[in-house]
Amino acid sequence: MTIRQKLYNIIFEAETPTGKIFDLSLLLIILSSIILVMLESVPEIKLKYGDTLHILEWIITIFFSIEYILRIWVVHKPWSYISSFYGIIDLLSVIPTYLSLIVVGSHSLMVIRAIRLLRIFRILKLNRFTQAGQNLGKALWASREKISVFLFFVVNVVIIVGTLMYLIEGPTNGFKSIPASIYWAIVTMTTVGYGDISPQTPSGQFMASLVMIVGYSVIAVPTGIVTSEIIKGSRSTNTQTCSNCLYDRHDDDAKFCKKCGTQLNE
Repeated sequence: MTIRQKLYNIIFEAETPTGKIFDLSLLLIILSSIILVMLESVPEIKLKYGDTLHILEWIITIFFSIEYILRIWVVHKPWSYISSFYGIIDLLSVIPTYLSLIVVGSHSLMVIRAIRLLRIFRILKLNRFTQAGQNLGKALWASREKISVFLFFVVNVVIIVGTLMYLIEGPTNGFKSIPASIYWAIVTMTTVGYGDISPQTPSGQFMASLVMIVGYSVIAVPTGIVTSEIIKGSRSTNTQTCSNCLYDRHDDDAKFCKKCGTQLNE
């Protein structure tokens, strides 16, 4: 194997021993960088250890920069990685430190590195949870029309209820306007109940009781809609990444990439 192939196995293949060690080390460094950003936000720590934290931030940023360049070099199609979700996140994780040389305070954006911790799903062979997340996204998209109709119905209900409560309670009981009454209806229907506005008359309290009961169905209905779509999804535990197109959603028994046909690394 060439150096390029060896580096690819280390950087992209989480199932190999060296790849797992590399990715676990990467996660530890990401966690360390996030902790550094949080510590630097504490005035007392920044005043005492500011220079040390700054140096450590630059060391980590240089490491991430080298890692990003190596990822681009080892793949067959660099643009596929650069334009991918992880590629964009990897780039954004190094930009804030360099940007801080120009824009003061932008280094705090380094907390975006926390998103890189999503790699733990591949490292610990938890791809089934990643797949579940994708299935959830697909289910939400497939349910968009039903959910939109339901939300439209809910909006109409809170407008009607808010208007009625304004007429029943009036400004003397805290319902100073129809928008304020609609706000109360939304808070009550979602079962949040801040208590800043509350009905005082028997009629208003009866209306509030009905809204509270309806609020439970507001939660249950969209949940049922999405659940019916989720059960249609499929799961996979395969964590292999295609070296050609970086596609990583293969079947468990896949030997070749289902997207471009390239043989998968064993």
